[in-house]
Amino acid sequence: MPVPSLLGVFAHPDDESLSAGGVLARHASAGARTAVVTATWGADTMRAAELADALGILGAGEPRMLGYADARVPSSAPGAPRFCDAPLDEVMHRLVAHIREFRPDVMVTHDAYGGLPGHPDHVHTHRVTVLAAQAAALGGLYPDAGPPWQPRSLCLATHPESAVPALKDVIGARRAVYGVPDEQVTATVDVRPWLRQKTAAVLAHRSEVERGGLPGLIAGLPADARERLLSTEWYVRHDPFPAAAARTELTA
Repeated sequence: MPVPSLLGVFAHPDDESLSAGGVLARHASAGARTAVVTATWGADTMRAAELADALGILGAGEPRMLGYADARVPSSAPGAPRFCDAPLDEVMHRLVAHIREFRPDVMVTHDAYGGLPGHPDHVHTHRVTVLAAQAAALGGLYPDAGPPWQPRSLCLATHPESAVPALKDVIGARRAVYGVPDEQVTATVDVRPWLRQKTAAVLAHRSEVERGGLPGLIAGLPADARERLLSTEWYVRHDPFPAAAARTELTA
């Protein structure tokens, strides 16, 4: 059976590599069409260039950027509103157009907490993606955004509560971190075969390495700690279209 095509939707450049880099690389290496939509930062910024490098390493095509400003970095998209402040209908229209153009079998985005850090852009990306995945299938919505398309499933990149203490041991308890109850996790994916690509993609976000963001922390870890932090990915299947989904597409 062919590996399903995969479209990731994430808030910032580097979220794709940190949250789902292993699964993106796995699908691409198996010959699946793979792509990523990024909600924030302008296409002419340094972080957009770093995103292009990371996606090249993962085999996920060229950047697809919605072009809004990071909630905490207004200069990330001069002249554009903050992503969280942009009109919902406008954001939905742009994202639905990408979904209909790419026609993914599976979509991946942040969980309802916005992942471990709970960043407001992550949380908003989750909300918008859940809505857009449903809207893309309805021909009466955004008819100028292309023919309707219904993905088979939507998976939320997450962390089980049982894994959070070990992750905090590696990354440090510098801020609140969030996890979901273990029983809600529907796919636990061992991405060690693609760990080299995932790590390289994370480190391709050089400005975040230099700034001391999570990629910078990862750059300073010994190899065994990097493996503990990055070698497993967890997903919660969210099914806004149950009739089209016969099984979980992201399997261990």
